Amino acid sequence: MQQHKKILVIRLSSIGDIILTTPLLRSIHNTWPEAQIDYCTKLPFVSLLASNPRLSAIYTLEHPPTDSYDLVVDLQNNLRSHALVRSLSVQRLVHYRKANWKKWLLVQWKINLYGSCRSVVERYLDAVKELGVSDDLQGCELYTSPEQKAFAQPYFVESRKTLALCFGANHFTKRYPPQGFAAIISLLLKEMPLQVLLLGGKEDASQATEIMNSLPDASRSMVVNLAGRCSLMQTAALLERSDAVLSNDTGLMHMASTFGHKLFVLFGSSSAAFGFLPYHAPYELFEVEGLRCRPCSHIGRDRCPKGHFRCMNDLSQSLIATRILHHLK
Repeated sequence: MQQHKKILVIRLSSIGDIILTTPLLRSIHNTWPEAQIDYCTKLPFVSLLASNPRLSAIYTLEHPPTDSYDLVVDLQNNLRSHALVRSLSVQRLVHYRKANWKKWLLVQWKINLYGSCRSVVERYLDAVKELGVSDDLQGCELYTSPEQKAFAQPYFVESRKTLALCFGANHFTKRYPPQGFAAIISLLLKEMPLQVLLLGGKEDASQATEIMNSLPDASRSMVVNLAGRCSLMQTAALLERSDAVLSNDTGLMHMASTFGHKLFVLFGSSSAAFGFLPYHAPYELFEVEGLRCRPCSHIGRDRCPKGHFRCMNDLSQSLIATRILHHLK
C-alpha cells in the first residue's frame, strides 16, 4: 500500500454533507495514522470540524491551502473544487462520483438505479477504496467543547425527558408543517411531562414562532424556543444532551446522529435512495409510501409541484407521537 504523508479532503458544503465525511476522515486516519490530514470547506462550516482530532489544519475558500499534497480527495467535485485542486501541487487525485444521472432518472421518471439504499458515506469511501481505505462501520463524529457543553447544561432538568425538535430545512418540501409539529407536541405533552427544545437557525425563527403560536396555552411552558439563538456547535451540545430527536431531512438530523440518540425522521419529497438517512445511528423513518410524485427533487423544492403536499400532510401525527412516547417511556 502506498504511503501518503500529506492529504487534503475537500467538501465545501453543507452541514449534513460535511458531517457525513467524518467516517471517511477517521478511516483515512486509521489507514495512514502518521499522515497530515487537512480539510477545505466554506467558512460557515469550519466549526463543525474545528475539534476533530483527525485534522491538522482547516482551510476555506477565502484562505485556501497552498501546500503540496500526496493525495487530494475531492468530495465536492464541482467547478470550485476543481479550480482549487488546479492551484495545488498534487501527486494523486480522487473524486466522489455523484452519479447525478441516477438522481435525474429517479426524480423525472421514478426509475431507481441505486439498488440498495447505500449511504452517501459509503459512496464517499468508494473514492478511496482502491487506495486500501475501508469503512470501519462506525457512525459520524462531532466534538463539542467544554464551553459548548456548559452552554447547554442549564436547559436540562434531570427529572424530565427532553425531545429536540429540528423543524427546519432549506426547502419547503422537506419541512413538515409547523401546525403539524404543534399537534405532535400537544399529543406528547398530554401523555408525559416532556420538555421540547425547538432548534434551528435564524432563518428558521418564523417557523418556530408558528409552532409556538399553534400550541395550546397549557403546552407552551414546556417548549423552549431556541431557534436563531444558538451557534451551530451550541446547537450540537443541546442535541448531545437530548433524549430523542424529531427531525426533518436536514443537516441537524445528521448532527444529532453523531450522539447516538434515537432519531424520528420525517421524509417528504426526500427519498432514502439518495443516501441521506442517519448513518449507523438508531432511527425510525416516517414517509408516505406509494406516492407517484415522490421524489420530486433530490434537494427539495420551494413549493409542492402538485399543490397537495401529501408527502408531508399525510404523515400520521398520532403514529409519530406514539412511537416517540414508546421510546421515551
